[in-house]
Amino acid sequence: MNRLFKCLPSTSSMRALSSIEAQKALPEHMKVFDRNAKRRQRDWSFTHKDFEAAQYLKEEVGWRVADKVFDLTKFNELALDIGCGIGHIAPHMIKENIGKLIQCDMSQVLVENSKGCDDDEVVIERVHCDEELLEPFHKEQFDLLLSSLSAHWINDLPGWFQRCFEILKPDGAFIGTMLAEDTLYELRCSLQLAEIERVGGVGSHISPFVKAQDIGGLLGKAGFDMITLDTDEIEVGYPNMFALLYDLQLMGESNCTYRRSPSVRRDVLLAADCIYKAMYAKDEKYPATFRLVSYIGWKPGPLMPKPAKRGSQNVSLKDIGKLVENPELLKKLSDTKEGKEKK
Repeated sequence: MNRLFKCLPSTSSMRALSSIEAQKALPEHMKVFDRNAKRRQRDWSFTHKDFEAAQYLKEEVGWRVADKVFDLTKFNELALDIGCGIGHIAPHMIKENIGKLIQCDMSQVLVENSKGCDDDEVVIERVHCDEELLEPFHKEQFDLLLSSLSAHWINDLPGWFQRCFEILKPDGAFIGTMLAEDTLYELRCSLQLAEIERVGGVGSHISPFVKAQDIGGLLGKAGFDMITLDTDEIEVGYPNMFALLYDLQLMGESNCTYRRSPSVRRDVLLAADCIYKAMYAKDEKYPATFRLVSYIGWKPGPLMPKPAKRGSQNVSLKDIGKLVENPELLKKLSDTKEGKEKK
């Protein structure tokens, strides 16, 4: 704590610390997700024999997050993987981008067994902590923050983004991807229609997701600049609805809201499977859509990337295809740009 207070020379900084402390004490009645239940789900999933086979979605998204790190021009001495799980980002990191990567997760079982980096020169450290609070870390500690398919279980997203901003150094980047609204809409609709038919009401079986357009506002409110958002979706085909539910359990992605229904009747599940097939099945496959929102935000600093001046471009977007087909034209444009910069 003494080390933390040394980093807070001004009254404004003290107010920032107070706001963080207040976020930690979020009243129970305002919380949506049962974090203890989520931890138990993750712990259990690792013990299952089919755990590795069900990590395809997280492996794919982990690679996409890592790929964005390769686009950074600066070297990051210390990076943090928030909600690392079994380690879906670390295997792709290389010494040219990162010196040391700290992995943290609320599941002690997962973080202790998380994968390291294929590049032995990248140092890996594992920390067991709740990634919603990030308590072990201090102000302006990291050059780079990463998060892959973990933040959609955070109760206080505004406070979490603020906390991430605090532990990031100036000029540092925060790169992440989370599930967004309308994820698994096929499953949600099928279960709702089946319950209305069988029991005359609707229970809570799928967790709520954030709207993609809200992420930019939350990042900006936390203090991030040069924010970039993009959305995408991954569609996975399953032989039936029960195979989807099975894989969601092994991913540790089952519902954990406080108002979740304790169980689902057998006849409701069978009816939901039939509805799913009738409404959404394609070529005997049950499609499940995972909507993704990816973001990059920068903490302001003197070396932070700056947007190009309006009118400084010398190529129209409609001519991009010509550059790919004609390498000589691309080289000519590059030489022209270098000449202007020297002047």
